[in-house]
Amino acid sequence: MYDLVTKKLASRRNILRGTAYGAAFSVGVPFLDCFLDGHGTALAATGAALPVCFGTWYQGLGFNPGRWIPSTVGAGFKNNVELKVFDPFRDKMNVISGTKYFLDGRPLETHTTGWQIASMGAIPVGVNTGPSLDSQIADVIGTRTRFRSIEVSIGGGRQSFSKRAGSATNPSEPSPASLYTRIFGPEFKDPNAAAFTPDAMTVARDSVLSAVKDERRELMKAVGAADKARLEEYFSSVRQLENQLSLEMQKPDPLPACTVPGTVEATKDGPDVPDAEKNAKIFGRLMAHALACGQTRVVNVMLGSNGLHSVGSQQTWHSLTHEEPVDDKLGYQPEVTWFINWANARFVEFLKELDSVKEGQGTVLDRMAILWQTDHSYARTHTMDALPIMTAGKAGGRLKTGMHISLPGDPATRLGLTMQQMMGVPLKTWGALSNETSKTVTELLA
Repeated sequence: MYDLVTKKLASRRNILRGTAYGAAFSVGVPFLDCFLDGHGTALAATGAALPVCFGTWYQGLGFNPGRWIPSTVGAGFKNNVELKVFDPFRDKMNVISGTKYFLDGRPLETHTTGWQIASMGAIPVGVNTGPSLDSQIADVIGTRTRFRSIEVSIGGGRQSFSKRAGSATNPSEPSPASLYTRIFGPEFKDPNAAAFTPDAMTVARDSVLSAVKDERRELMKAVGAADKARLEEYFSSVRQLENQLSLEMQKPDPLPACTVPGTVEATKDGPDVPDAEKNAKIFGRLMAHALACGQTRVVNVMLGSNGLHSVGSQQTWHSLTHEEPVDDKLGYQPEVTWFINWANARFVEFLKELDSVKEGQGTVLDRMAILWQTDHSYARTHTMDALPIMTAGKAGGRLKTGMHISLPGDPATRLGLTMQQMMGVPLKTWGALSNETSKTVTELLA
């Protein structure tokens, strides 16, 4: 878009001005592709890069041995049968095989221990834990957004493996309609709108929080070390809220692909497969729009595989992994495999939603890095080695894609460390005991 007088690229703040019947008027201009550079990766007016985003997809119960590991290593691999559904995104994904969760003599808490190592790098001792890797990343890339992160659960209630330090969990949202209201309800501010007025309630809440700052300092001086630590954990969340309120009182930076999705009707959020499938699709659309509109830069999806079941069936996906016999001719559990294929199709739908939001020559998926992890490599026997791990997206050019990487016997935490360092988290090592690592997967780094 060019100014007809100066022949210069129009500023993203520009409006159209004119007169009619002796009165002046102005019309706001929506954000256009011409406000981006030639690659569609930065704002033309300022040169600022479109922000990188991060996501996790936790899908339990693993895959069937021999049906997912590609036969060749490196670029140009072909997906094995259980990953064939990912073929449309093979050039934007990586498959990592061979890694392991180490128990170090600790008892295996099935369908829990693997998640703990995948998300936090270690098996926690007691109720207090370290932060999950997405929280570490959000501390770097999520401090200038309205929502530090967004968590959703597909068919699994409010289950979440996103944690702050200590015992605080970031609970998942099981209802797409509630998530829509939370993101795009009355408090949503269109980043591409010409005019901006901060919400009166936001201003009031900010004033209330500001008023107690002095009292908070005095309280911290008056208590002992243990109480001070508890208060510090609590007030860290208050400081986060203060920052969010401050952001909501500022005009957001424009983003090229931001549009508000259509209204979301209430749906059932239980574990029946048809309900979970419907919600998964809506969640994908909402999170794609939330990322495109700059409402968050970190999203976490928990596919609640343990409780999912077909309509009318008393057996869940989880129970089938233990009770369904292996078919002698097929060599695997057919009903369990149906669920695996169903869940993989939901991840593909999620990727399609992210990839459908165009930003210049790229998409929202192109500036994301998504880490797919699971709790066991083979749920039937609760194995913790030869784990399937995947990544999707190019993280704005930071992440190489289109590869199968084999890391036999290495700790799975190498992937978590790689994602965190790539996103700017100042870590040299991550994990504990045998799960501790200082080795990134350099083959993935551009």
